[in-house]
This record gives sequence, structure tokens and C-alpha cells, in this order.
Amino acid sequence: MDFKKLINIQQKLKAPKGQYNSFGKYAYRSCEDILEAVKPILAEEQCALILQDDIFFIGDRYYIRAKAVLYDENGEIIAENSAYAREEAEKKGMDGSQITGASSSYARKYALNGLFGIDDNKDSDTTNTGEDKPKIYKKDNKQQNKAQDKQSISARKVVFDQVRVEITKAGLSEEWVCNAYKISKLEDLKPEQIQPLLARCKEMQKNKG
Repeated sequence: MDFKKLINIQQKLKAPKGQYNSFGKYAYRSCEDILEAVKPILAEEQCALILQDDIFFIGDRYYIRAKAVLYDENGEIIAENSAYAREEAEKKGMDGSQITGASSSYARKYALNGLFGIDDNKDSDTTNTGEDKPKIYKKDNKQQNKAQDKQSISARKVVFDQVRVEITKAGLSEEWVCNAYKISKLEDLKPEQIQPLLARCKEMQKNKG
């Protein structure tokens, strides 16, 4: 793994805040802004960036997990990062596909933020729209980071609460799952392990029936 390439990309990347939220009166950057800024740097460093989405149905809501993976010229993974976004049950002026698309774009943006060390200072950027020109917006980063942390913790709790429900329905125990995946607690499951585990639990429930 050549982390030097990632370091170079993080140092060179300057992603402008090309969008504006007229409701909150602040400028912000979108996933597209980041991609437009990083592509020339990826070419310089001979790296490729792959974005992919997975959809999880937890409780009665859909969650989008976006993963950003950085590859070197030999196809080896240098680094990767994932981020989650929950679909709104409904959103005025949007159909189902648009809601999913907005959630995907939001999750991808934060996956890219984590991968490239971008410090964003507004959450739920696209929930309001406006046509005003960008203005400089100052805010309390500490307060915003705390709000983002709370949102992340809340989303994880929902996911693992549902995992526990499905494990119980399948007749398994948390101890069995931890031993099977060689982890100390359920929350140590990797994101890519959760969906296969849920699918396995569903299959075991069918066989029990």
C-alpha cells in the first residue's frame, strides 16, 4: 500500500464549496464538487477512485452505505472509507428514485470527506435549496461535529438493534455470533458483514418455519 499517494492527494486537494443553501445561508460542497476537484489529482498520482452503494433495510427504513475506495496503478487498495445516510420516508417535490439518489449523494460525499481528510462544516446540506449567491459562513465546528457524531451513533444503534432482533428470531445468541466472527462484541461487526449476517438469519428463520 502506497500511502504516500494518499498523502499527496490530501495535500493537493482543494474542493470548493460550489453550492449554496439559501435557507441556512451558507455555502457547502457537494459530492460532485469533490469529484471534479480530485480527478486531475488522481491522474497525476496514477490512482483510481471507485464509489459504490449498498442498501440496507433496517426496521421500516432504508439506509444507503456508500464506500469510497482508492486504488493505485497496480489495482491495489490504498485506503477506503464508508459513510451512511438514511432515506427520508418522503420528501416534498421528490419521487422515490430522487430520494434514494439524494441519500446516495450525501453518503458518498461523507465517504469522500473521510477518505481525503476534508473538513465539512454543515450537515444535511441538501435538505434546503436556494438560488442566492454563495456567502461566507462561519460556524462552531465543535458544535457541528457533536451533532454529526450524535447522528452517526443513532444510526448505528438502529442497525445493531435490528441485528439483535434478527439474531434472536433465528435462534442464535450474540455470543455465538461474536465467536463466529471472532469479535468481542456485536458492534465490532464490519459494515460489509452485517447484510450477509441478516440474510443468513432470515434463511434460518425460514428453515425453522
